[in-house]
Amino acid sequence: MRNEKVLLVDEVHASMAVGLGALGYEVVEHFDIPASEIPDALSSFHGLIIRSKMKLTAEVLAKAPSLRFIARAGAGLDLIDLAYCEANNIAVFSANEGNKDAVAEHVMGQLLVLAHKLNSADTEVREGIWQREANRGWEIQGKTIGIIGYGNMGRALAQRLKGFEVKLLAYDKYRPADEFQASLDDIFQQADVVSLHIPLTEETRGMVNESFIAHFHKPIVLLNSSRGPISPLAPLLAGLQSGRIKGLALDVLPNEKLATWSTEEKDLFNAIKTFPATTFSPHVAGWTTESYEKINLVLLEKIKAHFTR
Repeated sequence: MRNEKVLLVDEVHASMAVGLGALGYEVVEHFDIPASEIPDALSSFHGLIIRSKMKLTAEVLAKAPSLRFIARAGAGLDLIDLAYCEANNIAVFSANEGNKDAVAEHVMGQLLVLAHKLNSADTEVREGIWQREANRGWEIQGKTIGIIGYGNMGRALAQRLKGFEVKLLAYDKYRPADEFQASLDDIFQQADVVSLHIPLTEETRGMVNESFIAHFHKPIVLLNSSRGPISPLAPLLAGLQSGRIKGLALDVLPNEKLATWSTEEKDLFNAIKTFPATTFSPHVAGWTTESYEKINLVLLEKIKAHFTR
């Protein structure tokens, strides 16, 4: 027995507690703990399992002198002060590999919905409206698809797109693609469809602004399943109004606490949703029955590998 405790503050698949127990940890599940109480609760724990309950700032982490690892049951680490963790020997694990297949399938679904006008067609038929010409779609085959961010998610999407006989362009500033490698300018010049698979950092926050959209040489379909603040609503609306964005699929929003929306946020979203070639989902691209468990298995393997080296 390690005589080390791990705190679970977000509900995850039951395999996490079982796996941590098998590694010799004492597991404490406290799913209903308010975010405000987490800092004081951390003082005696060696590990923390979290999804998205709160930001782990330096101030919060300073109250956890025994903490040796944080495992995020998801992909992004923008809620965690990584510099503090590195300076204080706290290992940080994410599970990008665990939900890459779910994200890729979800993005494919959104693209197919937009290409074949499935949202409007379904709504109209349910209302007794039978309009074939108005619901004529377009084919993905032969189009140029730009993937920005070529890590686990981007690669999984590319794998699925191969069967559609498209031209793929993959751009990653920090991890150059080993296939379909392209520059950002190549994507600006050639892309019909652009899918974002990048983390939220100070560099990418607000990246999809009016200047970014204006760089494309032809109207694009834009898909964002990464983080909402990468593509603020105002430039998206401007892009739709100008015709530079001809289709938009968002699994994420800049502010996902809808009850806290300002009047401006409400007005922007209400204007965006009037465009027929838009589709939305509530940050669930990576959230499937299978990924719920896969995420845990990935994290457990990383924890085991790190502490048994």
